[in-house]
Amino acid sequence: MSGPSVVVFDVNETLSDLRPLARRFEGVGAPASLATLWFASVLREGFALTAAGASARFADIGREMLLDLLPDSVEDRAAAVEHVLGGFMDLDVHPDVVPGVRALRDAGLRLVTMSNGASAVAERLLDRAGVRDEFEQLLSVEDAGVWKPAADAYRFVAERCSVGVEQLVMVAVHPWDTDGAARAGLRTAWVDRDGRHYPQYATPPTWTVPSVEALATVLA
Repeated sequence: MSGPSVVVFDVNETLSDLRPLARRFEGVGAPASLATLWFASVLREGFALTAAGASARFADIGREMLLDLLPDSVEDRAAAVEHVLGGFMDLDVHPDVVPGVRALRDAGLRLVTMSNGASAVAERLLDRAGVRDEFEQLLSVEDAGVWKPAADAYRFVAERCSVGVEQLVMVAVHPWDTDGAARAGLRTAWVDRDGRHYPQYATPPTWTVPSVEALATVLA
């Protein structure tokens, strides 16, 4: 089997560093640890809607979850919600992303994103990093009509790129994303920056790499 021709990047956490969101929570009087719980809760609700045959925008779910999770001590809850959500437009990429992306393009690979969030977030993130022009498409489940890890989300990417699913490699830090992509017929790369444990119940990734730079070396 020949190597993949299109590298598909997850956006939130895979490309973007979400850690600064914790300061947004602190800024509205909530504990920093709530950031992790909130993000996981948004994914849970998105997955549940997908399983039920429905869908909703990441931002809309995120807003509702914030209203539910913010402590009662936060007085202006509406303003607090917008302050936290606005943090997504100020995130930066992980240090390995820019050199890795450029190395992948130098190797002749096509690059796209596929996010459970809005394309505008990816647009802002990659533009700030100076690598927007390296990506030919910034795709979102908002266009696909179904969240990852549903198989149709990955098939949507293949259709938009005019290739078979076997020509795609899904790159993510989330085992649920690599597992879903593998079950849909894609090759996968799990980016393990922190030496984490990959769950045994999930389909093993085609490649496990410590960084996007390392992935470029593998695929090139």
